[in-house]
Parts: sequence; structure tokens; C-alpha cells
Amino acid sequence: MTPVPVGAGKNTRSVTVVRGPFVVPGFRVSAVASGMRYTQRLDLALIAADPEDGATAAGVFTANEFCAAPVLVCEEHLRESSATVGILINAGIANACTGETGLRRARETARLTAEALKVSPEKILVASTGVIGLQLEVEPVARSLPELVEGLRVDGWDQLACAIMTTDTVPKLASAQMEIGGKLVTIGGVAKGAGMIAPNMATLLAFACTDAVIDREVLKYWVGAAAEASFNAITIDGDTSTNDSLVVLAGGSAGNEVIADQDSLESQLFGEALKAVLLDLSKQIVMDGEGATKLIEIRVTGALDDASARAIAFTVANSPLVKTAFFGEDANWGRIIAAAGRAGVHLIPERVALYFNGLCVFREGTPVGGPEVEEKATEIFRQKEIAVHLDLGLGKFSFTAYTCDFSYDYIKINASYRS
Repeated sequence: MTPVPVGAGKNTRSVTVVRGPFVVPGFRVSAVASGMRYTQRLDLALIAADPEDGATAAGVFTANEFCAAPVLVCEEHLRESSATVGILINAGIANACTGETGLRRARETARLTAEALKVSPEKILVASTGVIGLQLEVEPVARSLPELVEGLRVDGWDQLACAIMTTDTVPKLASAQMEIGGKLVTIGGVAKGAGMIAPNMATLLAFACTDAVIDREVLKYWVGAAAEASFNAITIDGDTSTNDSLVVLAGGSAGNEVIADQDSLESQLFGEALKAVLLDLSKQIVMDGEGATKLIEIRVTGALDDASARAIAFTVANSPLVKTAFFGEDANWGRIIAAAGRAGVHLIPERVALYFNGLCVFREGTPVGGPEVEEKATEIFRQKEIAVHLDLGLGKFSFTAYTCDFSYDYIKINASYRS
């Protein structure tokens, strides 16, 4: 697997996203080794907002019917409180499918964290990732909280990103800065995920903090929109998790005038930056997919509606035959065309065109033949990042999904996940 490069800037429209450690004014973080399931590795983390009354919060969570206890607690606390002071995150035990005991333990860890931060429990969110069916252990959390609180610092995001990993091979961080109303605003985020990744929250956890002053409803809008364009646009294996959670906190220390109008220029600037940060994190997740060696962009254009573009993009992106062809570096365009044709969307084959990194390999119902095209396509498939463009030639709607290849290691990792 090729590790995600760190420190490199990535341009998304007019926003420059930087991968690597960052600082978000108004927030401190920490991570410790609790020993709950892993030995001698960071596995418990805390995000804390400096303002006494907390930060404005918004979240998007899994659509899986077997919703994990921490997700239920998060949704409950976001309804009950207008502000969030802290987020406690553990790795190794998902606390999913654990019944009333699991729910009680999730609430108990929120209460203990609230007590440590001297706030009410509804101002605390909790998140878990790891093996489904194992009960969360409260004692390691209670034992570790004094160290977690004492260790809070502004520059600990890289350690937090490591603490929330499970089968991930690299930590995932991204940040961006922009000027809003004459004030410098920062957005920084971390994420984890390498398997059980598909839309409707793609097992992933993601947390982002910003010092922007923003109305809660406007923040909720942009978190939803950014999730749709990022974490809901990726797939590794077509499976959604019980624990998927995206939470964004806005602390307000930047001092800009409150962003209260969703359609204002300031709101659009903030939304573009948030989307850029979350999209970069989502791409890092795909590139670190279990056993992955390639990042593949599936762009569908010329569809009659958004649903058709999305259906075709994800049918191609989730196809095992397509994904194994990418791993084998076999430019088998026929597998992509066949996947598009079974997506449940009416197509006119003579209008469809297929491109690999801009190279046309299929047009007007037939392949673009010749040894030169085949040679160029094969060379493209040897690259680490590949752009597939499928133009349906029917309408003006489009959608882009991101996926990875399937390698031998994917089977090895998931055949022994619990051991």
C-alpha cells in the first residue's frame, strides 16, 4: 500500500488543504493508551472546546439500522444541548449491538467526561470504533480521564488521529484557512477508516473543528452538504458501519461577524472550505483502504438526473471485477461498461464515451481500438491515482465517486479482523 503523503498542499477550487498537524484556536486535544483492548498504543482521545459555554455543534451519523450506542448518545445530546464542550473517542471496541448495557456504558463514559470537564453530560459527545458486539469497558476510561484532561493541548491533533485508528495504516489529518469578514478562519479535521466504507456515512469517524462564528442551523446545513460531497461519495467495499459519525464543532474565537445567512458570501466561503477539508480526508480514507494500492475517481457526466449519475458511479466503484482489474493493472474497459449497464439506469450505448485520465477508450457503442490506445491505457493503470470519466451523453447531471482497488491483502485483513 502507498501511504498517503503528508505535508503536501492540495488545491480544491480556491481552497488550499494541507495534510499534517494543525492548530485550531479555541480547541485542545489529547490522547492516551487506556489498555481497553490494545496494548501499548494510543486508543482513547478527547477533544475539548475552550469556551466555557462550549462550541456550536452539528453531526451526520450512520444510516445503518443497527445503530451503535455512542451514535444514539450523540444524537440525543445534540438534541438536548445547544453547545458541546467535549468529544470522547475510543478505538478497539465499537460498542455496537450491545443492547441496554452498551447504551448505559456509553452514557456513563459521557457522564465521567462531563464530570472531569466540570460540565453537564449533555454537553459531551462520545464515539467508538472497533469490533462489533464487544462491551465498552468503563473502568479504563475512568482511570484514564485525569491524564486525558491534564494532557489537553492545542497541538495534539496528530496523536489524536493515531489514537482513533483501527486497521488504518496512516493517520489522516487535513486543514485549511480562509479570510471571512476580514478575519482569519481555520478549519481542521481528522478521520479514521480503511474498511467497511460505503455511503450513508461511509467504519468511519471524522471530527472537524473551526474557530468560525457561525449560526447552528447554517453549520448543520454545511455539514450535511459537505458530507454528501465527501464521505457519502466514497466506497471501499460497499459496506456501511454501525458507528459512522461526523461531528463538526465551531468555537467562535476567530471573531468574525456571525455567519447567519446560509446564502451569504461568507457562508459560501465557509462551506467551500469545509467541503475541501472533508473531501481531502475522505480521499485519504480511500487511499488507505484495506489492502489498497490505488485511488480511483469515478466521474459520471451527462446523466438525466442526479440519482442516475450516482447509481452508475457507485455500481462501477463497488464492482469487484472493476476493482480487481485496477489492482491487476489490466485496462479492461469492458468491465466498467458492463457495470454501468447493470446499474438500473436506461442508457443509449451509442451516446456513451469512456475515458481513462482523458484517454478515450470507448465511444459510440464501440471500443477505440489500436495498439497505441491499449498501450497508453495500460500505462495509466500502472499509476497510483486514476481518473475514470464515463459520459452518458443524455443530460446535464453528474456525480463523482471515489474508490480503491481490491488486492490480496484485503482478504487477509478481513479474514482475521477479530484476532
